[in-house]
Amino acid sequence: MKLLKRIFGICETSLPSQESGWSYAAQVVTVSLNQMPELANPGGAVRLEGRGLPERVLLLHGTDGLFHAFANKCTHMGRRLDPMTGKEMIQCCSVSRSTFTYGGDKVSGAAKEVLRTFPVTVDGNKLRISLG
Repeated sequence: MKLLKRIFGICETSLPSQESGWSYAAQVVTVSLNQMPELANPGGAVRLEGRGLPERVLLLHGTDGLFHAFANKCTHMGRRLDPMTGKEMIQCCSVSRSTFTYGGDKVSGAAKEVLRTFPVTVDGNKLRISLG
């Protein structure tokens, strides 16, 4: 089953369980950690898509304890990305398995360029992701 998911580029990371937990306006994504249980522990991640976003975003609570945001589009074939369990890396969900550091640098795989990252600021129980 895992091979079929990779062939079809189906990622493991899901959309937030509480759609009201985030909003987008003026190039900034605002996330309420109180409404985003997926991010409660290191290793947790969500896909933010639609609702006016100019592009898909992968938001994760890194194993380093920090929050990281990425353009959720591999630079090889545009597939979505997933965090790698127990590692400070993310990986394309396709068969090529392009792998990137939290800083967006390519580690391995068929990706041609670095991955775009977005700055995340923490303000109490809110995260702000600047897309501009």
